[in-house]
Amino acid sequence: MLAKRIIPCLDVRDGKVVKGVKFKGIKEVGEPVALAEEYNRQGADEIVFYDITASHEGRGVILDVVRETARKVFVPLSVGGGIGSVEDFREVLRAGADKVSVNSQAVKNPAVIREAADVFGSQCVVLGIDAKRFGNGKSGFAVTLNGGRTDAGLDLVEWARKAEKLGAGEICLNSIDADGTRGGFDIEMLDAVCAAVNIPVIASGGCGKLEHFGEVFEKTKVSAALAASLFHYGELTVGDVKKSLRDRNIPVRD
Repeated sequence: MLAKRIIPCLDVRDGKVVKGVKFKGIKEVGEPVALAEEYNRQGADEIVFYDITASHEGRGVILDVVRETARKVFVPLSVGGGIGSVEDFREVLRAGADKVSVNSQAVKNPAVIREAADVFGSQCVVLGIDAKRFGNGKSGFAVTLNGGRTDAGLDLVEWARKAEKLGAGEICLNSIDADGTRGGFDIEMLDAVCAAVNIPVIASGGCGKLEHFGEVFEKTKVSAALAASLFHYGELTVGDVKKSLRDRNIPVRD
């Protein structure tokens, strides 16, 4: 088994890290650069930075925050929010990101996945998916846009398969139903996507205690687990999570 990755997520709005429940009730929790530096110190395998209102507001990601974060963080940095073109990818990578996450704009223009993969390589292209349970879809899960605000009219599993064929190198799958609830990752949703694709899948949404990390790695084939609140509020460190996983014989990076 390959080593599993632990990834703190920084959702940024107006230059501040924020957190909510199911994308609502948003509260400020800190400064993005300071938090990123702390997670770098704790041994995070990667840091994900999302400008969560960029797509909804029709603008690009905040590049100055990306640049400052990239200068002070020495683990891979994945950046998303408002990414819709190869030029957007280029700007974010030039600002210091290692990967670029495209979400709503890829649904509207799937060709951007192939175009970015052709220019920068699949390893740079992360497809972010915000999904929720929806009884009419083939898989029972539907893709949403703009942070869960809009039903995209796509079945989750079909979209994941298509994105892989287009050249996405990784999928970060966030459960809108679980997001911020702290009730655990959406095992059923993650398992459905992991079974459908051969690229790495990152689990996102719902982590609320130490045991949830071990559970998602033991019950699904996800390559990484992402969390926000637990780390932002100091309830757990990345080191705490990795020690717990080692105790469960789940391989993690030093």
